[in-house]
Amino acid sequence: MVSTAQQSPKATRRDRYSPRGFPQAVETLVPWQRVAMVLIILGLLAAAVVDFRTELLVLNIVCSIFYLASSLYRVLMIDLSLRHEREVTISKEEIGEWTGGWPSYLIQIPMYHEGDVLPTLVKGLSQLDYPKDRLEIRLLIEEDDPETMDVAQALDLKPPFVIYPIPVSHPRTKPKACNVALANTDADFLVIFDAEDRPEKDQLKKAVLAFTKSPVKVACIQAKLNFYNPDQNFLTRCFTAEYATWFDLCLPGLDCLKAPIPLGGTSNHFKLDVLKHLGGWDEFNVTEDCDLGLRLFAAGWQTRVLDSTTWEQACPSVPFWISQRSRWVKGYMQTYLVHMRSPWSLFRRIGLWNFIQFQLLIGGTPLCQLISPFYWLLALLWLILQPVGLEVYFPGPIFAIGAVCLFAGNFIFAYTSGIACVRRGFGHLAKYGLAMPAYWVLLSIGAWKGFLQLLTRPHHWEKTKHFSNEAQGLEATMTEDA
Repeated sequence: MVSTAQQSPKATRRDRYSPRGFPQAVETLVPWQRVAMVLIILGLLAAAVVDFRTELLVLNIVCSIFYLASSLYRVLMIDLSLRHEREVTISKEEIGEWTGGWPSYLIQIPMYHEGDVLPTLVKGLSQLDYPKDRLEIRLLIEEDDPETMDVAQALDLKPPFVIYPIPVSHPRTKPKACNVALANTDADFLVIFDAEDRPEKDQLKKAVLAFTKSPVKVACIQAKLNFYNPDQNFLTRCFTAEYATWFDLCLPGLDCLKAPIPLGGTSNHFKLDVLKHLGGWDEFNVTEDCDLGLRLFAAGWQTRVLDSTTWEQACPSVPFWISQRSRWVKGYMQTYLVHMRSPWSLFRRIGLWNFIQFQLLIGGTPLCQLISPFYWLLALLWLILQPVGLEVYFPGPIFAIGAVCLFAGNFIFAYTSGIACVRRGFGHLAKYGLAMPAYWVLLSIGAWKGFLQLLTRPHHWEKTKHFSNEAQGLEATMTEDA
């Protein structure tokens, strides 16, 4: 959607909450959080003046233990996923035997400056295997985007495609556009796709049957995501391995744990009445998908993972990739701060174990990416220079924790990246698991950019760049799905 540096006006107490009582990101920190942050900073500065060596030791102990806990939690997710099949699997035979009729389906595609990829998008979605009289595909095009609007009108689109203009208003974000369109529909189910998405042709039918096979409290079915251009360069190969690990191993592991599932930005299929009841998406959160997954869970609803893939374009450009990643990490931090405005309320809603999982996943993911560079630097200093006095900050148990995270942890995650590539069908990329530590450096760069933006431009939307001439392998992928 639209990138903008404009900040929203100061929020009132009412503005901080959705119509259903869930906190919103219109304000990054509420007053008590700002006071707490100031007190923590002042406390750290005072402790440094009194005895900075002891302070560094304590900080190192706390960060090392949290890093280890977060790493072990991710290992648990992957282990459960490898030992248990948790995805909802729908066979072609089940689709063919279905006699219950197909419910009405709405597809929303928020767009901004996507004219170059629009023809390919229309071609791909035209091949969806779903009754056209039960389907509406809305192209959500901003009114100040004549480029995309002109291309859409020139295509002379026929139903189920509908051009849906989005009035210019703030915030200029993807979830705002989705909420505008959400207010004017009475479909049974809704799914969000991005402009470069190519869902498997029978994904909508699989989602419908997945809902019928799932408990009534399942309100969202998350399809898997991966890329149709994995071999373009080193970055796309590592990005593909990361996506395979997350969607094919981690999300099913979270399903095994019955944990809150942070949704992907696309291919999440909703019961529309539940989505409306929750008030739609948080328009000020730059990872509105992650936030919505948590709100669903806190409201007593469940999310399941569907064994169907939507193919996307892996960003092949490092600068654009870092911008995209910075928004994701900023959104995780934003979501964490928003839901931690009332820790006791969140604790009562989701319970102790899920509260811990929230800390490790939503809080721990960006924190680990932020502190990783410092530990890599310390490891290099120790191995190369072995400076005198560094060992003071790494007493025996903490040194052991650091060694486990550095050597065993990195090996495990690199190895499981290779496993995920093989399971996904990209076995030739398994060897790139060995190169994932270099990719993790880029993750930390994106995390620090996102953290700094959270302080200065919390609602700035880093738009993902789509490259219309980089879809190699797309036609082959679509043919194989047929």
